[in-house]
Amino acid sequence: MLVDETNLFVRAGNGGSGSSSIRREPYNPRGGPDGGDGGKGGDVVLRVDPSVFDLSAYADRPHRRAGHGGPGGKNNRHGAAGADLVLVVPDGTVVADEHGPLADLVGEGSSAVVARGGRGGRGNASLVSGRNRVPRGAEGGEPGEERALHLELRMVADVALVGLPNAGKSTLLSGLTAARPKIAAYPFTTLEPNLGVAGDVEHRFVVADVPGLIEGAHEGRGLGLGFLRHISRARALVYVVDVSADDPARDLHVLREEIAAYDVELAARASLVVATKLDLAPGPVPEGFDLAVSALTGEGLVELQDRLRELVAKAEAAEPERVPFVVLRPGRDPFVVKREGDRYRVTGPRVERWVAVVDLDDPRQVRDLQKRLVKAGVERRLEQAGARRGDEVVIGNVAFEFLPEADMDAGVSSGVDAVHGDGPDPAG
Repeated sequence: MLVDETNLFVRAGNGGSGSSSIRREPYNPRGGPDGGDGGKGGDVVLRVDPSVFDLSAYADRPHRRAGHGGPGGKNNRHGAAGADLVLVVPDGTVVADEHGPLADLVGEGSSAVVARGGRGGRGNASLVSGRNRVPRGAEGGEPGEERALHLELRMVADVALVGLPNAGKSTLLSGLTAARPKIAAYPFTTLEPNLGVAGDVEHRFVVADVPGLIEGAHEGRGLGLGFLRHISRARALVYVVDVSADDPARDLHVLREEIAAYDVELAARASLVVATKLDLAPGPVPEGFDLAVSALTGEGLVELQDRLRELVAKAEAAEPERVPFVVLRPGRDPFVVKREGDRYRVTGPRVERWVAVVDLDDPRQVRDLQKRLVKAGVERRLEQAGARRGDEVVIGNVAFEFLPEADMDAGVSSGVDAVHGDGPDPAG
């Protein structure tokens, strides 16, 4: 069964920790620091592969993770970069997260990085400065991004066959192409879209057979909303109407109204109105139809192919080239301060990264962290939120005792220096 919508949970690789190493060799008592940097964590990438037709691979295994970066070593050995995780998706996949759309992947090879790997921590050889000639500590690796994604497939087809249930769309598709969809004499035979390739070697076009629509499909009735999105990319529409039905003109009106209610722009797209089951017609074909065909006898199919070829060529020439896009969102607040009972939590990728890569047993790194937090405005925001000296502040998985910078001027150990999180915060 076609899977055209699923959730995917991805996690990029963590960066490797930097190495804290001092070079030790005979007759070289001052070898100095030689700890290498940790490797970058692997990214999670979605890439279009034309050999993939649906999202079933992620319906059963929705949790995917990229490789972690390796730790640095002595003698300035850098850790290995984590392997990127490349997940293949079908052409026309729309990617979104909790904040909205992320990417629309159209065309072979189109890709988007949906979770970035963490930066590797710097080894003590990279931390050497004029003030600190022999760093004793190293940075930890940055954690990789973690995201909950929603994947939605919108098929890329040149022509979409749209009609009421049992209007003869599947039979028409089998007559125009080599596709062999399920055909039966009852409504809703087609429960998932079918694709076929029509035309000759020089002029080929893809035809999509969409499950039958009923009145109210744009409101989710029947199989409407689940498959109306599959016709949104079609260059042209073919309204398929059973001419042997009780009121073909009303059926056509229902189809047009449902498409317009779903998307006004889609209703204005190039189209043909085709009467099917001509061999069963009780009388002449009513006005308002461009063609009348019988897929069973083959009557009118050659003319229909020629008309569709011309229609697709004109629509293709008039529309801009289909290109993928990745959403670039405006910058958000770098961190947020929230009160949780008797303590305060600071959340934000940047400040959490600062804490994650710091060796809390190294007083120099802790003091540098304090200065960075003060400069970024974390202390000011905590005071505005009501934090007072001695309150517990949680950043990432580490708990601190809040000591304002003013206490440092008075000779009291300040802010992040007062770490009482001997390990990860159990609630973090």
